[in-house]
Amino acid sequence: MVSKRKLYSKPRLTSVNSKETTEVSKFDAIKWLVVILLVAVGVVGNSMYAEQSLLYRVIGLLVLALVAGFVALQTAKGKAFFTLFKEAKNEVRKVVWPTRQETLQTTAMVVVVVLLIGLFLWGLDSLLGWMVSSVIG
Repeated sequence: MVSKRKLYSKPRLTSVNSKETTEVSKFDAIKWLVVILLVAVGVVGNSMYAEQSLLYRVIGLLVLALVAGFVALQTAKGKAFFTLFKEAKNEVRKVVWPTRQETLQTTAMVVVVVLLIGLFLWGLDSLLGWMVSSVIG
């Protein structure tokens, strides 16, 4: 017999394939603060060094983004996001994509239907406009 406690308990937010949840570290808040500071340094530094070459600023921003991304992936939420990303990539591989012929046929059908409905609405608008103008005079 299933107890009411188990029946109405909240589900855990985990990835599809994982059996256990990721434990939150005490340092996650500090890591997120470091990520925010790195992004802020990138924004402020980009505006402060506006007179420098665009190439150097882009390289600096890319390096800061990579470091911020690496630090973010070390947190519990970052690890969960990375796991979700990998699982989504695997699911995309399992999708049966339509062939080129099916795609072209479907696109052609949509274009034909849109044109037919457009012509119908144009005709209806012209007819109603003619009727209103004949009544108004």
